Amino acid sequence: MNSQLVAMSIDLKLSRFDRIYRPSEALEGKIIIKTQSSISHYGIRLTFKGSVNMQVRGGSAGVVESLYGVIKPIPILNRTTEVKPSGKIASGTTEIPFSVTLRQQGENLEKFYETFHGANISIQYLVTVDVTRGYLHKSLSTTMEFIVESDKADLLQRPIPPEMVIFYITQDTQRHSLLPELKSGVLFFYLRIADGNVCHNLTIPIYVILPRLLTCPTTFAGPFSIEFKVAIVISFQSELSQLHKKTDSRTPELWLAMETLPLELVRTK
Repeated sequence: MNSQLVAMSIDLKLSRFDRIYRPSEALEGKIIIKTQSSISHYGIRLTFKGSVNMQVRGGSAGVVESLYGVIKPIPILNRTTEVKPSGKIASGTTEIPFSVTLRQQGENLEKFYETFHGANISIQYLVTVDVTRGYLHKSLSTTMEFIVESDKADLLQRPIPPEMVIFYITQDTQRHSLLPELKSGVLFFYLRIADGNVCHNLTIPIYVILPRLLTCPTTFAGPFSIEFKVAIVISFQSELSQLHKKTDSRTPELWLAMETLPLELVRTK
């Protein structure tokens, strides 16, 4: 019996180029199937999955979790929808549209946390399309990540007013001894972002573009939390620093002073 291989490909294309959706919105797009000849299938299904994945580092978990290095994921979304029942796909290019609302009533899963890709915690949402073809034929499948942000109803109505934080960088706040030439008196700094004769009562804004996938609103959940900090590092010039190479890991960082401050991230309307 002669058999002939049929070239096939499958792709997912979402309706939004940035792939950002809110839980109450419909995730829309189309399935694109290309084949040289018509094929039979036993159904085309979409699977939506979202989960919080935590990686164990150091001694932050119990004995069992430390052995495996990964804590059991927390499910957020797990749903399968049939797009087409059993049938045939004609040769050429076939586009199958779909529209599925992410949040549905009656689902007893976790709340929709925003997408986040961190070193210890990642929150990820995936959509997978499967074309089942039976035992003797290779099934078609592809997966794409989409980004979830908070519903507009859950956002703050107005921005949080700015809060002034006064801090000191002194010998007592450092984990190492400061340079001998800096110990002659009390050492403290305020963050200065302007020089010269600055007008009084003038607000000087600081704008920072935060990477979308590496940041999200500050989150305090039961089994995990996502918090952010701002690190202020001051480098001093010293004769001691000229005796060592900064690339040498054994070199003590005696010419550095650092302070970290908590940073709360929120999303507003």
